[in-house]
Amino acid sequence: MKNICILGSTGSVGTQAIDIIRNKRSEYRLVAISGNSNIDLLYEQAVEFRPNYVAVMDKKFHRILNEKLKSYGITVLEGIEGLKYISTLDEVDIVLTSIVGMIGLTPTIAAIQAGKMIALANKETLVVGGELIKAELKKSKSSILPVDSEHSAIFQCMNGENPKSINKIILTASGGPFRGKSKSQLVDVTPEQAIKHPKWNMGKKISIDSATLMNKALEVIEAHWLFNVKYENIEVVVHPQSIIHSMVEYVDGSIIAQMSNTDMKHPIQYAFDYPNRNSSVIGYLDLINKGSITFEKPDNESFPCLGFGYTAGKIGGTMPTVMNAANEEAVNLFLNGKIKFLEIEGIIRESMKTHRVDYNLTLEKIIDLEIQVRENVNKMIK
Repeated sequence: MKNICILGSTGSVGTQAIDIIRNKRSEYRLVAISGNSNIDLLYEQAVEFRPNYVAVMDKKFHRILNEKLKSYGITVLEGIEGLKYISTLDEVDIVLTSIVGMIGLTPTIAAIQAGKMIALANKETLVVGGELIKAELKKSKSSILPVDSEHSAIFQCMNGENPKSINKIILTASGGPFRGKSKSQLVDVTPEQAIKHPKWNMGKKISIDSATLMNKALEVIEAHWLFNVKYENIEVVVHPQSIIHSMVEYVDGSIIAQMSNTDMKHPIQYAFDYPNRNSSVIGYLDLINKGSITFEKPDNESFPCLGFGYTAGKIGGTMPTVMNAANEEAVNLFLNGKIKFLEIEGIIRESMKTHRVDYNLTLEKIIDLEIQVRENVNKMIK
């Protein structure tokens, strides 16, 4: 039996991981969970699975949960220190980091230092802290299993192959809800339209990133750090059917692709069961009824955020942190009706343009820079 800690158990990936554990209780034990503001769901999960620990960021929510769970003998922890604590518990085998945003970086580093297996579903961890993560991995017995469908696919396509024989990585993108739209057609789109992803069931922030193609920009940087591949050898193709989750091209011209139903439970289960494969929790792909498979070039004119990812990644240093923090704040402003959809890209572009890059990275510097960028973005829109 594998003991699991889920950081972000109330989010999209976290709840799907909970479903897997619910249906395979003889194989997995939930030791610790964390959440942010959805404390009603966090409470329900705690009562159902009786983990030893629950962590919550907000002091007020900590007080409420602590009172409600006291009779169950569950310890309730608070803040970033609470996340770090449950990520490093002796009894934990796998830490699923499915928190959205840069907040996932600190507990992930703590878990690596504690030698835990990391099931990584938090893009921002490697985007802003890839250099730090790689340095910590070299000193630890820890390893990372990617949970993003694209990176899980690449990991599976590379399994058993010589990394030196890789010619390029091919990341697939659905194109999001606005695929085929021109710039002029995107002027007045609403948050409600932007979060309606045609293929995947995701949280609001990730859905907006998909609509701008920023999610693919983040994945390009993540792939660079996960697989030690140069940016010149990472290609993005639009694949509207979302059947092929990504591919690897080898020097002999062979392309190996990973295919499955469009469901995040597949890469989550793969990470939980690795290095074994167990019976599918999502059913099997019916190729005949799926019909044709097509590929297109990304529209970089209507969706420039993908290009920002390549630029930030190649520059390196603190530039990916600036890009990511500006995007997070801009997406938040858009969801709250304070800016328009196309202003997201403008805010990111301006933030990157005015930034002086620092190549001496530390965790403290990244955290401070994120706060500064967010403040600058709010000054910018005023």
